[in-house]
Amino acid sequence: MQKKFFFLSYILFSLFSFGQKQDSISLKNGIDKPSMLPIHHFGLFSARINQNFKVRTPEKTTVNFSLSSANTFHPFLEMYLPKDEATRNQLREQIWFNRNFYRDQQSTPAEYENIIIDAVFKNFRIDFNTKITKNHELGITLRSYLVTKGKYPFSFFTSDETIEWFHSNIAGGEDPFGRKYYGLNQVHVRYQDRNGKKLELKDGQFIFAGIEINHFYYPNFIKLKKRNISVNFGSHLGINTSKENPSIDFGFSGNIVKKWILKNTNEIRTAFGTAILRRNIVNFKENVLLGNNKYLGSFEAMLEYTKYTRKGNYHSISANYQIQTSFSKQDEANYYQLVGKWQEIHSGWQNGFEKLYDYQSAWSWIYTYGRKNYSFSIYLKEDLSLNNSPDVQTGISLKIPISNK
Repeated sequence: MQKKFFFLSYILFSLFSFGQKQDSISLKNGIDKPSMLPIHHFGLFSARINQNFKVRTPEKTTVNFSLSSANTFHPFLEMYLPKDEATRNQLREQIWFNRNFYRDQQSTPAEYENIIIDAVFKNFRIDFNTKITKNHELGITLRSYLVTKGKYPFSFFTSDETIEWFHSNIAGGEDPFGRKYYGLNQVHVRYQDRNGKKLELKDGQFIFAGIEINHFYYPNFIKLKKRNISVNFGSHLGINTSKENPSIDFGFSGNIVKKWILKNTNEIRTAFGTAILRRNIVNFKENVLLGNNKYLGSFEAMLEYTKYTRKGNYHSISANYQIQTSFSKQDEANYYQLVGKWQEIHSGWQNGFEKLYDYQSAWSWIYTYGRKNYSFSIYLKEDLSLNNSPDVQTGISLKIPISNK
């Protein structure tokens, strides 16, 4: 009888302890979500809003170290935008690949830009988050980039060789976008805007892109919490420090997270978030024009499944969808003329400018392992819209609590 009593007590204690561990895991705060913003060749020079799918202020101050790698390729392309409104209206009636209005600046005055993007960009990011009051959180982020050729073994999944092997052997066909035509493992990053300002990056160049300051407010809506629904609102300040775009950005975000507890104590969460960013609200000099849309809107959705272990640790897998409005005003796509090597390159020769007028979207798949003293995430991002901005992106992230608050 005594043995049975101790055995039953042990079982009850274990179940109670497991429940306590599950509820008290400081790092399992809503949905695990490392920074997965696409490493766009224009976006890396500006702050962009990373949606927050946490449900409360962090119990401990945390530091998150992230490293991501992305392959971006756009062949050399020129763009002419007629200044004359009558010419613009004529071009609106023509499909874009039949437009051929430009002769010279005297007879057909036009704004001119050119671009070529061919590199693997590495993003190094440090996020510091702490609770400042019960419902308010402060986040500070340092972001930087390295421009590389993307050779093995340092860019295994995002290298030109891997991508073109996939195209040649699985899907896409032989050299569908012209990487092999220009040569694999190259760095060609040059852009001239319509004002004559130029941007050029070299292999091995390091860019300290900026500092971001984020504030989040977690309101206590009792009726929503009873339904396992949480919301938060964010305000975001970006201080851009690159020589190409020294400036300040500012924006707002809103997020909602819903949790379902399964019979086996595992969990499913869904989240939705939206944000608006005003780029270059302050410029510290005459910067390179990185698209002429002053506002970038974004939407993000996520689904996560979490399985807890007997020790109170957890594994989570999730899918994420992101979409962002275009970097350039879409009306210009109705009358621009694009000039590129359309005969030499099988497809996508026009992407360098065409995709600046399209919404940027991508899917990501994430795995996270969490313990009380750290959480580790890996993800794969794929551009299913074929805008190559970037094509493939991978990332790893390590989050560590550093103090009690």
